[in-house]
Amino acid sequence: MRVRAHTLPPRNCSVHEDWSSLLPPAKAKTYDSCVRQLEISYGMFSVSLNEALELRRIGKLAQSCRAVFLIPALCTRLARAVERLLHTLGEHAKHFGIIPNTAPLDASNFRGTREQRTARVNDLLSLVLLTQRSQFLHKVDTLEEMVLSIRKDFCEVASDLGSGASAAPFLDWRVLDDAHFDLNTCLREAIVLLKSFIVVLPDDQVGVLQKSINSQILAPHGAEPTRRRRMVLIEGE
Repeated sequence: MRVRAHTLPPRNCSVHEDWSSLLPPAKAKTYDSCVRQLEISYGMFSVSLNEALELRRIGKLAQSCRAVFLIPALCTRLARAVERLLHTLGEHAKHFGIIPNTAPLDASNFRGTREQRTARVNDLLSLVLLTQRSQFLHKVDTLEEMVLSIRKDFCEVASDLGSGASAAPFLDWRVLDDAHFDLNTCLREAIVLLKSFIVVLPDDQVGVLQKSINSQILAPHGAEPTRRRRMVLIEGE
């Protein structure tokens, strides 16, 4: 009995080359559909937060607090979509043995102290511990946990500001702005991971991936994404 082998696409040498690559129609459709959904969620969140920040800047403090009270739901919608995408990529990579190009996180692309520290650890591990496969899986796990932490912090601080319970409004508004910046960075990193993943994805797996992504991103926004156990960092995994 002959076992049909996957037809593997040509492999690029770097994430930069992946990003510049033109995708064939089926892959482009999957990629564009996912990115479009993410950008819609990001646009709703970002515009609403910027409006609240502008109200505060021009001295309309009560209106800014009322406006920010509604934003945690939009943050949650975006963050959970990113978490679910990352979860899907990690599960597919582990199940099918997909090994995309990946680049370590850059601490300079984050504002939060915790996020900068996490990025530095990811950078260090990518240099001294990890194979290419485990580099990808570790970055996926790292970003997923980062997005979860940012989401929870943002929602807590925004709720305090909106309800008038904040003990340090000036600092808390800064926290929201920094969280917005870092969540956007995580979103962009996830989109780059998706592009590199789809570049090396065998053609006969495109439909499977698209179905998985659609079922996750279009899931009810109140549902928590499924968590994977933290991967064990073993060289040669």
